[in-house]
Amino acid sequence: MRLRLLAVAVALLCTGASARAELWAWIDGRGVAHVAQRPLDARYRPVLGSHHGPAQRVAGKADAVAGLLAWIEIAPQVRAMRPWLRDAARLHGVDVELLTALIAVESGFDATAVSPRGAMGLMQLTLESASRYAGATTAQRSLDVALLEPRTNIHIGARMLADLLRRFGRVDLALAAWNAGEGTVRRHGGAVPPIAETRGHVQLVLELYWAMLQRSQRVTRIQLAVAPVTP
Repeated sequence: MRLRLLAVAVALLCTGASARAELWAWIDGRGVAHVAQRPLDARYRPVLGSHHGPAQRVAGKADAVAGLLAWIEIAPQVRAMRPWLRDAARLHGVDVELLTALIAVESGFDATAVSPRGAMGLMQLTLESASRYAGATTAQRSLDVALLEPRTNIHIGARMLADLLRRFGRVDLALAAWNAGEGTVRRHGGAVPPIAETRGHVQLVLELYWAMLQRSQRVTRIQLAVAPVTP
């Protein structure tokens, strides 16, 4: 059921956004999505926009999903974070695949990333947002330093994401609130707002999440198939 609902959400985003404002994007070698409302250089390709016809996938993404998944599987910086990702997923009740997909899109697993807007670390958390979820232990330290610590960033971000999932009840809306803010989602009637950057962000995370869930299920089935029979 969860996979079917997620597939519907992806389809709605891909078809319903084609008549919206223009969206241009590309994915770099680390799997980080670069999204803009106009082509900033030759690497950008049209993703959404009324005069571009049906919505397309992000440039490089249609051919690189398998490569991106392989990169997530073998990249040392991703492998180093897996124990913390599993721990945060279990503790806060969020799918580890969703956490992984969000980090891949937000920062490309660069724990030192700081955006022009001041969002920090793996999950690109702002000081304002993180302060609501940091907890007493983190509050005893400087939050801007704590957010650059991978384990702390993951746990604060997972707590925040779990709260958004509870508030909005849908993965796509939680991701939209993550990107554009809770107030923006509510002002648009509890729907993904018609903001090109937000729609692009939600689509990218959902599609990677979907692909990772599919891979996870295949691996589980293979493991069950080869498991020895207990007498």
